[in-house]
Amino acid sequence: MTRIVKKDDSSEVRRVTWVGLGWNAALTVLKFLAGFFGGSQALVADAIHSASDFVTDIAVIVGSHFWNLPPDAEHPYGHRRFETLVTLGIGLSVAAVGVGLGYKAVQTLLQGEGAHPETVVAVMALASIVIKEILFRYTRAEGRKIRSQALEANAWHHRSDAFSSIPVLIAVVISLVFPQLWFADAVGALIVAFFVLRSAYEIASPGARQLVDQGASEQVAKKLLEIALGHSKVMSVHGFRTRYVGSDLHVDLHIVVDAQMSLLEAHDVAEEVEQLLIQAGENVVDALVHVDPYDPARAGKKDE
Repeated sequence: MTRIVKKDDSSEVRRVTWVGLGWNAALTVLKFLAGFFGGSQALVADAIHSASDFVTDIAVIVGSHFWNLPPDAEHPYGHRRFETLVTLGIGLSVAAVGVGLGYKAVQTLLQGEGAHPETVVAVMALASIVIKEILFRYTRAEGRKIRSQALEANAWHHRSDAFSSIPVLIAVVISLVFPQLWFADAVGALIVAFFVLRSAYEIASPGARQLVDQGASEQVAKKLLEIALGHSKVMSVHGFRTRYVGSDLHVDLHIVVDAQMSLLEAHDVAEEVEQLLIQAGENVVDALVHVDPYDPARAGKKDE
């Protein structure tokens, strides 16, 4: 078995997240004030969404102190599941925000009362779109660079905030141009809720799949199998399995080699295959290769 010790990326995760946290705090306050005094329920809803970003930023900062801890007796596979839990927590918190915003918007529509937003609301919504899109691109790039599932989830939270400000901007412009359409702002808030719920699903679903030990995608699995079969001394491969622990991929498989091969040579082949898998660029951190001798009597039969 070959296992690599990953570089502790927690300081990098925290550095990137602190940047987002600062902007989220500023946007939360500014959007709330602009929405409250500018008479826009949609922008107030968007401010609450930014506040949820602030909370999830804190969750990522705190969680990063745990998921990079080395394996121990109680956690022999390491602590990367903490990253999965943080990711799920982010998704669930975003979903809760979406439900709350949608409920409030529906209440407003049913009551038949609506506000008439001021111009400052449109200016704030436009500023939010630009800032959050920049934060999304920055956070996603850093998350992909260090392969951090939680950081990428947080990036998509930034993107959902940017998207949610678009209907706010449209609703406010409609309200300014057509004051008789009192319901435009509430409809904008309802659209914000939809985007928030969609974002929650996109954030939480990968973590949920990992908790039930879903393996690598068909594309990644095929690539890793081809790498193992590409070794000149590997005759066939069976018993191939993968699973994620956080954002780390664990692989185990059986390779069939010439039965006349010495034990030492077979061991070397197994280690070479393990190294090839780890170097495949798919975040494989743990590879276990079992060696089987070629048996003509079993050749062509389905592996057990």
